[in-house]
Amino acid sequence: MEKLSKPTLPFLLRTYFDLTKPGILFGNIITATGGFILASRGSFNFGLFLMMLLGLTFIMASGCVLNNCIDKEYDAKMKRTQNRALVKKDLTVPQAIIYATFLGLSGSFFLIYFVNALTLSIALIGLVTYVVFYSYYKHYSSYSTLIGSLAGATPPAIGYCAVSNQFDLGALLIFSLIVIWQMPHFYAIAIYRLEDYTKASLPVLPIAKGMLTTKIHMAIYIPVFISVAAMLTLFHYTGALFLIAASLLGLNWLRIALQGFKCKDDKVWGRKMFLYSLVVIITLSFVIPCSLA
Repeated sequence: MEKLSKPTLPFLLRTYFDLTKPGILFGNIITATGGFILASRGSFNFGLFLMMLLGLTFIMASGCVLNNCIDKEYDAKMKRTQNRALVKKDLTVPQAIIYATFLGLSGSFFLIYFVNALTLSIALIGLVTYVVFYSYYKHYSSYSTLIGSLAGATPPAIGYCAVSNQFDLGALLIFSLIVIWQMPHFYAIAIYRLEDYTKASLPVLPIAKGMLTTKIHMAIYIPVFISVAAMLTLFHYTGALFLIAASLLGLNWLRIALQGFKCKDDKVWGRKMFLYSLVVIITLSFVIPCSLA
């Protein structure tokens, strides 16, 4: 009988890396950077920025690894997740939990020692919200999307509070902006990944309430997103350039959303909405340093 070869070091490193969901980490790093720059107001402390990113990334990675453990059975049912390490048994759940613990403790050390206690508090609230509430509640209610959005909006608030060391109006606005942005973003994912969510019996809004209701929700959230973005300029956190960019991007996003009521292929339209939502948030994150009040 042929012996099974032991996994190589590069394979293990890649497996552990993929377990942290690097795509999610990258997106949150972008929004955290935007929050940090917004609070810096032109006085950029690179050392503080680096420590904030390290601490935040490790804690977010810890949450993603734990989410893999919780969702293992559901991931096996969906095409896009059926090759994850825990599904394929490249790693065991105890190994993943040890890894998540190491990441969480390391991230906590960076934030409490090099940044401030407020950033650690927000990061841990986001971690608990994502792992405990979102990971479990998403199997029972479509409202889990909002819970996930609250967790996903903590990175820009952490970036902001790393500099300011206070949760003021600016932190609240950048937090609210990302919460609202995530709602149509997540709904778009649910639409173009509808088959996967149906197989996994996850009650996302298109399944629980129907496609029309989902499209109406998306069309409502986008104008609210534009309004909150405008408040950043109204309260002198950003300049006119940010307001112009947010308005133009938001209005075009709304135009695409309204096309959904007449589209022939919801899956194609949903993917278009998803990709454009990424354009919106990435562009605005890069506009912030060019548009500080």
